[in-house]
Amino acid sequence: MLEMIQGLLGEPLGLTVWTLAKILVIVLPLLGAVAYLTLAERKIIGYMQIRIGPNRVGPLGLLQPIADAVKAMFKEIIVPTFANKSLFVFAPILSIAPALACWAVVPFTDKLVLANIDASVLYIMAISSMGVYGIILAGWASNSKYSFLGAMRSAAQIVSYEIAMGFALIGVLMVSSSLNFVEIVNQQAKGIAGGSIFSWNWLPLFPLFMIYMISGVAETNRAPFDVAEGESEIVAGFHVEYSGMTFAVFFLAEYANMILISALTSLMFLGGWLSPFPQSWGILGASSIIWLLAKISFLLFCFLWIRATFPRYRYDQIMRLGWKVFLPICMIFILVLGAWMQTRFSLW
Repeated sequence: MLEMIQGLLGEPLGLTVWTLAKILVIVLPLLGAVAYLTLAERKIIGYMQIRIGPNRVGPLGLLQPIADAVKAMFKEIIVPTFANKSLFVFAPILSIAPALACWAVVPFTDKLVLANIDASVLYIMAISSMGVYGIILAGWASNSKYSFLGAMRSAAQIVSYEIAMGFALIGVLMVSSSLNFVEIVNQQAKGIAGGSIFSWNWLPLFPLFMIYMISGVAETNRAPFDVAEGESEIVAGFHVEYSGMTFAVFFLAEYANMILISALTSLMFLGGWLSPFPQSWGILGASSIIWLLAKISFLLFCFLWIRATFPRYRYDQIMRLGWKVFLPICMIFILVLGAWMQTRFSLW
């Protein structure tokens, strides 16, 4: 296919067009998934609270995200008088860009990946940590004390939980001996349980799996860690001054990050595209992108379930959990894991 496009357009332009086409094939379904995740959240939480949720726009409310998107597009973008206009508009872009750029190295099967680089995990950690700058800029450029306070809280929370997530990843890197996602998943297929659900990383690395998942909820500013937008205290956090499409982009960034963290958790702890059944079971044991999508969907459901279940944490409790609970547990478990890998009982 690439050779055909290069034959038509010449080598440099053909390669550019081919790369752009591959990017669109990933980004467009992702944006569709983000839109319908908002609907899924409203429907699922509705049923958990014995309500029906959106059910008016289209059959069973299925056109609700499209109606919301059209409404957001036509709303006026109000820029506060004393705000820094260029930074105010740039902040939402800086928030969503890393969430989309990370998908360049996320593999969907061992062959289906945009850029199969060796330092995939390093790339993800570097790019995803950029999102916090969008939040800081939004808070500062709005010229509002509520925005600024919300941004400071949010940034401190994200940076705190990034450390715990980083330590949780170290455990995965130790047992996989690789920074490449495809190799991390392939390593989980070689366990003592014949590549089934019991040979994946979630079982031997269970404390790190739980810490990574909970830190992912905190990282995306989702309930019960959503103090940055604690309505009772500081209105709506860093996007209090935003309206229309600029607000919608922040909203999209939050949900895109949720999907990304679910995908990363699936790849590193839940065997990615591997089947939960042993490979000797024929079709049921065959690896497929369907298994990866099923795992991502389950983890996203857990995000929504957590939101519907738990009350909001107080800010100091969030900080204590990150620094005084998760960080020590991660460090101790990494030492234990290192010692375990040196014994004859090592699974790796």
